[in-house]
Amino acid sequence: MHRPSYLAVFWMFARNSLIRDMTFRTNYIIEVIFGVSWALMNLGFYTLIYRLMYADGDGHASIAGWSQYEFFVFIATTILVNSLVEGLFMANAEELSELTRTGGLDFALLKPIDTQFLVSLQRINWSAIPKIVLAIALLAYSIPRIEGLTLSPIQFVLYPLYVIMGTLILYSVMIALAATSIWLGRNQSLYDFWFYITNFSRYPMEIYAGPFGSPLRYAFTYFIPILVVINVPAATLAKPLSAADWPLAGFALFATVASLAFSRWVFQRALLSYRSASS
Repeated sequence: MHRPSYLAVFWMFARNSLIRDMTFRTNYIIEVIFGVSWALMNLGFYTLIYRLMYADGDGHASIAGWSQYEFFVFIATTILVNSLVEGLFMANAEELSELTRTGGLDFALLKPIDTQFLVSLQRINWSAIPKIVLAIALLAYSIPRIEGLTLSPIQFVLYPLYVIMGTLILYSVMIALAATSIWLGRNQSLYDFWFYITNFSRYPMEIYAGPFGSPLRYAFTYFIPILVVINVPAATLAKPLSAADWPLAGFALFATVASLAFSRWVFQRALLSYRSASS
């Protein structure tokens, strides 16, 4: 049997999703407005914090060693990675529980294409695109304003590479949790857990210090590698690279491969336990 090209299938999913979004344009516009507004409010919140810190300090305000424009790069990276996850995977992971409950997963299993690929990418959320544009604009605004920063060609190569790695790590956690719906029928509480743990990635890992913070930093770096998702690409672009940065950067590559392998194993094990709706 002829197996379809995965790239062609992905483009078909993307085109169909765009047609669906344009059919319900009002809903699309509302999603765009809400998404961009949330990102701008988050940016405004930290702008206010830095303004107050500059007013009360000596003109060298920082959050855990991140100056204002360095932190804006961090925020832009957060928006970029989360928008990629939202645009590509989030709606599909949410749908997996419903596919299991209604028997829709039967049809996915019958297709001559990898089931995980099919259920992970069959719906693309185009409303995430404006937030990606916003993130790129914020990077373009912030990077020239970072004092003393001179970018090297390797940083332009590593940054998008680590953004992709961070996106894949978040996807791995999401699809592994979503796959538990095959065992449990419904797993809303476990799926909500994804939002709880990914909140740790929204802040610089340097803030996790002391008797309570250090164990969290260690656990969410090396066991559940959430902290490398944003910190590594943002630091790669916003701060001069040093020899001390390379071990964590190397670990990010290992964490990406390990996360994908583990989520793949969980998904395949869950499929072995799946019982058809007709059985």
